[in-house]
Amino acid sequence: MLQDLLERFLAGEGGPAADHVGLGMLLAEVHNQSRERLNQVLRPLGLNVRTFAVLLALPMYGPVSQRDLIDRLRIDKSAMVRLIDEMEARGLVARERAPQDRRAYCIVLTPQGERTLAAARQDTDRIGGHLFGPLPESERGLLVEVLRGVAERAATPLPDATPLPDAAPSPDATTPR
Repeated sequence: MLQDLLERFLAGEGGPAADHVGLGMLLAEVHNQSRERLNQVLRPLGLNVRTFAVLLALPMYGPVSQRDLIDRLRIDKSAMVRLIDEMEARGLVARERAPQDRRAYCIVLTPQGERTLAAARQDTDRIGGHLFGPLPESERGLLVEVLRGVAERAATPLPDATPLPDAAPSPDATTPR
């Protein structure tokens, strides 16, 4: 059912607004499908996309505060606390005192975390190859460029700076003409 509606939106049925909705739905569908595929291969390792993202980020940023991880990965504070708690209980990460501030803690990858990350990289490379391998490098670069542009525009206010309404007006409301 969704596929039919999506195809009709993308074919222009319903006008420009439906086309925009269709593009958003297509992006969401790609995200959902790729995330599910990744979660399928990560599950046997006891991981999911979020925990894998934390494991990937730690070698890039070194010992890092939980707050820094929250900002970099854009994960809710309480969700990050749960993630780190779970990962620490499994021996994937450890909390260590920050050398520059003994009151703060840094999250570090443990040897077990490094081994799990290496295995997860191999498994997720298969999914990446399946999804993106058929794209020539030039098309992959173009896809990245286009998606970055959409992401940047989505993060900025509308050009006329009119805030989006929180809710649709009630059907009884009269609109001045």
